[in-house]
Parts: sequence; structure tokens; C-alpha cells
Amino acid sequence: MGISIANAALRLVSGAFILNSGINKLRIDEASAAGLQQMASNGVPQMAELEPAVFGKILSVSEISLGSALLLPLVPSRLAGIGLGAFSAVLLSSYLRTPGMTESDGVRPTADGTALAKDVWLAGIAVALIFGRRAAKKIKKEK
Repeated sequence: MGISIANAALRLVSGAFILNSGINKLRIDEASAAGLQQMASNGVPQMAELEPAVFGKILSVSEISLGSALLLPLVPSRLAGIGLGAFSAVLLSSYLRTPGMTESDGVRPTADGTALAKDVWLAGIAVALIFGRRAAKKIKKEK
């Protein structure tokens, strides 16, 4: 078992970023929480059913939990990657389903969409964490 330097780097970068984001949202005001909730509900409509203050707390705690899981080496990389994959899927779904975020082709970001489109790097890290170790073992066996 153990963690590779590559996985450690991926987990450190994404974990620190997400943990910091969650800590910054601990004292989010209701208006800001409502704005984030509106954007999130474009990707996952059920989120609109929550009160904005509750949504803000859930989002903050979720980001702190995910960031911590990525930073803690005792959490398996594959498990941390699955959590990161779910988180990035919601972000990308919100990006793709929010009017004005993409060009007419529905994929490339507009100027307004660039801030959310950049979160595709989290999806890439999730894929690397979930499948990276398996691929490395396969290559090692072939040699």
C-alpha cells in the first residue's frame, strides 16, 4: 500500500484548495449563499429546496470534509478520488446547465463561464486518483 509522490501532489493541491474554500464559506452571508445555491441548483435542481443559510453551511462542511479527506494520507486515494469526482461533477454540471456560461456550442466557456469551467482540473485529478494506481500496477506487471 502507500501513496505515490504523484498522488500526494494531486491530493495536496486539490485538497488545500478545496479546504481553504470551505473554511472561507464558514461565515458566508445569506445573499452569497443564495447566489451559490442558484448556480448549484442549475446542476442539481434538488438543491433549490434548501434554505440558503442551510445550503451555505452544507456546502462549507462538504468542502472542508472533502479537502480534509484529500489531505489525510490514511484515506485511500481511490476513495478520495471518488469524492472529488462527485464534487467536480456537480460543479461541471452547474457550468454546463447555467445560461450564459458557455458559447453557442455548449462547451467552450464565455468570459462569465471561465471561472467555473476551470474546475475541469478537479475532474482530471479525480480520474487520476481513481485509476492511476491500477494503471501503474498494470505497467509494472508487463515489464
